[in-house]
Amino acid sequence: MKTIRKSAKLNNVLYDVRGPIVDAARQMEDEGQKIIKLNIGNLAAFGFDAPEEIQQDMIRNLPNSAGYSDSKGIFAARKAVMHYTQQQGIKGITLDDIYLGNGASDLIAMAIDVLLDEGDELLVPAPDYPLWTAAASLAGGTPVHYMCDEANDWMPNLDDIRSKITPRTKGLVVINPNNPTGALYSDELLKGLIDIAREHELVLLADEVYDKVLYDGVKHTALASLADDVLTLTFNSLSKAYRACGYRAGWMHIAGPKECARDYIDGLNMLANIKLGSNVPGQYAVQTALGGYQSIQDLVKEGGRLRRQRDMAYELITAIPGVTCVKPKAALYMFPRLDPAMYPVADDRQFFMELLRATRVMLVQGSGFNYPDNQHFRIVFLPHEDDLQEAIGRVARFLEQWRLRHASKPAA
Repeated sequence: MKTIRKSAKLNNVLYDVRGPIVDAARQMEDEGQKIIKLNIGNLAAFGFDAPEEIQQDMIRNLPNSAGYSDSKGIFAARKAVMHYTQQQGIKGITLDDIYLGNGASDLIAMAIDVLLDEGDELLVPAPDYPLWTAAASLAGGTPVHYMCDEANDWMPNLDDIRSKITPRTKGLVVINPNNPTGALYSDELLKGLIDIAREHELVLLADEVYDKVLYDGVKHTALASLADDVLTLTFNSLSKAYRACGYRAGWMHIAGPKECARDYIDGLNMLANIKLGSNVPGQYAVQTALGGYQSIQDLVKEGGRLRRQRDMAYELITAIPGVTCVKPKAALYMFPRLDPAMYPVADDRQFFMELLRATRVMLVQGSGFNYPDNQHFRIVFLPHEDDLQEAIGRVARFLEQWRLRHASKPAA
């Protein structure tokens, strides 16, 4: 039989959050080694349980969950999302503008599939959540990365965005709060992004999955609340704020001049119909989650577990010689930088593979988030404080030994 090869559409797709380093870690676990996983924001694995009332609501509704739901989702979940958009100050969202999906990732892929023709371009931040880049490539489009400025708390560079717009540019992705940097964008910055989209008639795609995972009293502003004349698709889910990654319950809503986007919306409806709806038990959790007690506030406030772990991880990682980091204001991650004069890394994937084998700590290199250097990496600060201290201590010792071996070599 002839060799069966993967589609060429996968040539520019990577997802190193679950990639070769994860495969190596799995093999090490099979050999009996214990790995500390700082690679993925899977909250349940670190003892962050979904609120009990959400679990109970799903259990009670299981007898009603055997059939397909409406292709856009059950009424109660969509109604809850609609009320949430009103609380955020977003105008004009109706039930018909809301779609439930198997997590935000499912809806992101659907929205991009409908938006892009072969060769169309989508502006995506660098660093990015790599699903966005992958989804654009799989849709036949071209992801074009605009730079976020580390020296400016990882804010998107508006001039860089403008310089990369072409006649084929169809949309602008905004990840706020940001994964992987933990940045939170100011209203002024968001309005600048809206101005660019307005000027060039771009669709805004707002990834706001971490909108409740906020530290130090900061506030999140929904992008769609700042303008009603730019088509804005917003994506959110139960995965992070409600610690329900495995429930696969996400939503998307459409705001702005929908009368100009009827053909696009028809395409979304077509794909939603083809999917026959999303995971019904997960949908039954949405109303209880959005309308119930917001226990995420207990985790992110001063003294809360996530807040403590963020502070500890930041203090420990920045205490390592030659490692700097912008302190995250939101989300579950930070994106430190290795000084190239002290750490002349030529291949960051190889470097963090070596770190895994030496320390049994799993991290993701910066290039896994489509960032164009070998000096960054993402840390997930979800493990308990003892494990976090142990993990970063091992990283510090590895880096110390690496410096001694490589300090005299020039950076690649």
